[in-house]
Amino acid sequence: MPATERDSPMTSNRYVYGIVDGDPVEFETDAVAGADQVYTISHRRLGAVVSDIDTTDPEETDEDAQRHDDVLREIMDERERAIVPMQFGMSFESDRTLKNVLRGARPAFRRAMNDIEGRIELGLKIVREEDADVDDEAIEAAVDDELEPIAAQSVPNDLFSDRLVLNRSYLVDREDREAFDEAVARLEGDEAHDHEDLTFRYTGPFAPYSFVDVEIGAQR
Repeated sequence: MPATERDSPMTSNRYVYGIVDGDPVEFETDAVAGADQVYTISHRRLGAVVSDIDTTDPEETDEDAQRHDDVLREIMDERERAIVPMQFGMSFESDRTLKNVLRGARPAFRRAMNDIEGRIELGLKIVREEDADVDDEAIEAAVDDELEPIAAQSVPNDLFSDRLVLNRSYLVDREDREAFDEAVARLEGDEAHDHEDLTFRYTGPFAPYSFVDVEIGAQR
C-alpha cells in the first residue's frame, strides 16, 4: 500500500513532524503518544511526515519531545533527507485539512526547503564562571572570525543567563561540518582568552528549527 494512501481509524488525528519534498517516507519507530509508525500524507511533491494520534492537543512530555526529535533525526541522518521541521504539537483532525495546509503554504515550504537542503543546525554557547572578568566583545569577535565564514547562516539566541557570553545557532552545509568542528576546537584552545573562566557548549546536529519560519494552523 502506498505510504500516502493509508487507511487509518476515522477517529485518529495526524501528528506532524515536518515536511519533506519528493518520495514518501514510511518506517516503524517509537513515535509520539505511543504510535509505532511514521508515514507521509502528500500534496503534489510535498509530504507531511506524520503519525496517528488520538488528540489534537498533545501534551509535551520529555519523552514525546525526544521522540519528535528522534523522528527528525532518523529522516535527516539515516535517510539523508532534508525536512522542514515543525515545532512539537502540530496535530490535524483530517488528511483533507492537512493537505489544504500543504497546498496553502506550498511557496513558504519551498523557500524553507531551498534554505535548508543539505544543511544541519549546530549550536554554540559560551558560559563564564561566576564573577569571572572576561572581554565579551573580544570573545564574540573571535567566534565570528572563525565561524561566520564557514556557516551559511547564523542567528543569535536569548542570553537567558547573565553568565552567557554567547548563544548562537549556525546553519552549516553537511560537507562543512568537519571544518566547523575544527574551528570550534581552535576557539576552545585559543590562548588569547583565559579559557579557565569559560565553558564551551557545542551541540548538534539538530533539525534546522532556528532557520525555518513557516507557521501552519493546527486544529485545536
